[in-house]
Amino acid sequence: MNYLSVEQLTKTFGEKRIFCDLTFGVDQGQKVAIVAKNGAGKTTLLKCLMGMDSVDNGRIVFRNDIRVAFMEQTDLMNENQTVLDAIFDQDLPSFQLVKAYNDALLASDEKSIEQLYEKISSHNAWDLEVKVKQLLSVFKLDNLQQKISALSGGQRKRVALAKVLLSEAEFLLLDEPTNHLDLDMIEWLEQYLATSKSTLLMVTHDRYFLEVVCDTIFELSDETLFKYKGNFSYYLEKKAEREEQLQSTIEKAKNTFRKELDWIRRQPKARGTKQKARIEAFNDVKKIAQQRIAEEELDLPVKMERLGTKIVEFHKIGKSFGKNIILSDFSYNVQRKERLGIVGNNGTGKSTFLRILLGQEPHDKGKTVIGETVVFGYYSQELIKVPDHFKVIDVVKEVAEFIPLEKGRQLSAAQLLERFLFPREMHYQFISKLSGGEKRRLKLLRVLMSNPNFLILDEPTNDLDIFVLSVLEEYLRNFQGCLVVVSHDRYFMDKMVDHLFIFEGQGKVRDILGNYTDFRKIQQAERREFQQEEKISTPEKEATREGQPKRKLSFKEKEELNNLENELTELEVQKISLSRELSSGKLSGTELIQKGALLGVVVSDIEEKTNRWLFLAEFL
Repeated sequence: MNYLSVEQLTKTFGEKRIFCDLTFGVDQGQKVAIVAKNGAGKTTLLKCLMGMDSVDNGRIVFRNDIRVAFMEQTDLMNENQTVLDAIFDQDLPSFQLVKAYNDALLASDEKSIEQLYEKISSHNAWDLEVKVKQLLSVFKLDNLQQKISALSGGQRKRVALAKVLLSEAEFLLLDEPTNHLDLDMIEWLEQYLATSKSTLLMVTHDRYFLEVVCDTIFELSDETLFKYKGNFSYYLEKKAEREEQLQSTIEKAKNTFRKELDWIRRQPKARGTKQKARIEAFNDVKKIAQQRIAEEELDLPVKMERLGTKIVEFHKIGKSFGKNIILSDFSYNVQRKERLGIVGNNGTGKSTFLRILLGQEPHDKGKTVIGETVVFGYYSQELIKVPDHFKVIDVVKEVAEFIPLEKGRQLSAAQLLERFLFPREMHYQFISKLSGGEKRRLKLLRVLMSNPNFLILDEPTNDLDIFVLSVLEEYLRNFQGCLVVVSHDRYFMDKMVDHLFIFEGQGKVRDILGNYTDFRKIQQAERREFQQEEKISTPEKEATREGQPKRKLSFKEKEELNNLENELTELEVQKISLSRELSSGKLSGTELIQKGALLGVVVSDIEEKTNRWLFLAEFL
């Protein structure tokens, strides 16, 4: 069943054409990702599909009877709403009823409470608030009454994502859904979307996410769309085959072009003496022969200072903010060519650690020693900040007109930009016209221009496209200095680092040899071991210690078993009585709340005591 049909879609900004004659469809259940270079028009395409941006021509048709939800990169939520109000600000009847019920409770409007109770019951919407709170808990949004205006950019993004996931939409359009999520959240979202029945069209640069979630890849390139029916690995394989075939076609066209060019030159200039069809064929061959497959390579042969024997030493560092302990007696010596990854949940102190390393944040106790030869290069999460009138080339010239290289050579600002994948036609574009990824790449260039031998990268992969990321990874693999990376990009971490600092909170920093995948394997093994231990109850543990399985109950355990039978009978009677009272329609709003809470406690007690009874009964 077709959910989306797009025909002959064309979009231009002034003289720049973004895409031309795009034709594609998305079927029910498909999970499609759009990949492209920064500035190629991925976000523009999503906005055109949602009618938030106009198109020059073409046709966009969504199936009439489906619900569509869109998560943008930049949220437009009401600043005065609370987190809970923002989530419930949906046009679904169940959301409206639960929101009205909560408002009635706050106003102590017993008549409205009674009426809404019946409506919520008829819509089976009592579990909605629990579902909302569970999802917000996954995204670590615990203060539900906090105003949107008081949230950080990352928290706002998580609220917007939660709202879309709870919207009950059959078709989800997501623009960079993994930005501002920590690793546990990303893996949860990955599993959720992979198993969801929703149809999905998204833009993301998370390559593991593309691998696990998506079954179709659309590549937006050269103003057109290439379609690959498979996951990310399949896409890379088929893209390489396509480029190889294109290169072969170009080579053949070049050979034909040389022959035809010689014929054109030998013939009289008068058009009538030449074969019209052959001239047209010549022009077609010329177009193919002049095509180039961009072989992107980040080439920046900067003059790097050689590192001495002493680099960075931490001696019993302590740091806390009130009761929140960041580091506790932390000691470590950074080695030459160190390739360290830092991971941990948001708020555990990763960025604080980087600032301490850079000397930007004082520590409470201990000593940090920085070697005399160390030159830091720090890439932070903030976008580049320059005056509005600045153009791309101005950003480089502000640092230096010429960059010194090895062996006395130098590079001009324009040459440096080209080496960093900014072609000549982009040099005089205003910074405000660049995409988020292009701005981040320009900021990274500024960092590398300082010729650092100790690179610190805080979330370097945010907003960078997968093509630039592969080029950056190749450059960093050949970097001869020290590298410290904070990133939620699991693919990037696996390729870049050989050991990790895991910030677990309250001053605990775990040092693990290996990359991110190695860490997750260790974590999963520990989790399995813990779960196995949890399954063994106290009596079983005692039996294990004695070396023999337990066969008989003690006198106390027999007495406990009899008491449990009586208690369970009483609890079941209490449960039935409470259920009848709640459905009678005779209770006031306050009584409804009290009885509902009591029923929850009773159900929990029944479950707990039943499990204990079942265990003891096995040995009777």
